[in-house]
Amino acid sequence: MTIESLLASQSELTDSATSKCAIVLMTRIRLARNLANTPFPGWARPAQRESILEICREAVGNVPQMKRSVNVGIAELTDLQKQILVERHLISRELSGAKSGSGVVISKDQAFSVMVNEEDHLRIQVLRAGFQLKKTWNAINDLDSELEEKLDFAFSPTLGYLTACPTNLGTGMRASAMMHLPALVISNQMEKVVRAVNQLGMVVRGLFGEGSDASGSIFQISNQTTLGESEEEIIRRLGSVLNSIVEHELNARQRLVEGDSAKLFDKIGRAYGILQNSHLLSSSEAMNLLSLLRLGVDLGVFPDDSRSVIDRLFIEAQPGHILHLSKQELESNQRDMVRAERLRVEFGAFAKPNFTLRPQS
Repeated sequence: MTIESLLASQSELTDSATSKCAIVLMTRIRLARNLANTPFPGWARPAQRESILEICREAVGNVPQMKRSVNVGIAELTDLQKQILVERHLISRELSGAKSGSGVVISKDQAFSVMVNEEDHLRIQVLRAGFQLKKTWNAINDLDSELEEKLDFAFSPTLGYLTACPTNLGTGMRASAMMHLPALVISNQMEKVVRAVNQLGMVVRGLFGEGSDASGSIFQISNQTTLGESEEEIIRRLGSVLNSIVEHELNARQRLVEGDSAKLFDKIGRAYGILQNSHLLSSSEAMNLLSLLRLGVDLGVFPDDSRSVIDRLFIEAQPGHILHLSKQELESNQRDMVRAERLRVEFGAFAKPNFTLRPQS
């Protein structure tokens, strides 16, 4: 399978029929693993990196979950292909910048992704649309077990799995959810939520992880501690925090509707009009407009099945996807034109808003 055929096939995030969660767009769990008695990627010599890459790519490509997968070295990918994979959360920005001796194996449905020689020898990842912590954990646990039968992982009886960064020691696990929190943003409560989440040992980041903006009111919430807790305990604690954030967001939405529904619905109606008629849209503006329409779906202004369309466009409105759509190099202004045209077509067939409906609980 090639990268082009992968991008043309259905994706867990862009084509999921299970996108029914009002607030959690995506669940992701990542495991950091390293080969025993082998230098970490940052210390390995070029020949060693190439040897590690070959060993890991072969092992990962032969597990059942990776049947008909894309299995490539990063050096084989174009800059645009790497950008698209970053936008789909299939590789990290760090891996996209690697020159040689690194690679990635991605399942056909793009739910499984294993990066080789990023910060660690292996970064094993599973993505699921919606709020599916348990299902995601079961899937990655099975994949990890399959790989552990083929590879000798570096493990200490006292410290757990050994990793390049001490913050990943122990389970080597980062579990996260991508959450859509527009009401908390509109009501200026996100800073308070971030402080509370940090005090509970979790971290809040933007759409593409550390250092990125929370475009479209989308935030990633993940565990910070990997040492001293079991995977199940981390999942349980994170799930409790996520459910609390969901409750705060729902309460904020209710207060906005009860406090000034005309102002809120005006925002949603204007966003709908711009997406239907705009001729220039930056990726940031598009994300914020799509965010308002997704809020409209959750409030009953648009049909519930419209949510999956918006979730797909959150990804397809990104710069790399717009360049891939156009099949040519574009300046920033030209990209904004192509993005606006694409969204005009999408929302030309979108359901009309019904502001007489009462918001869903």
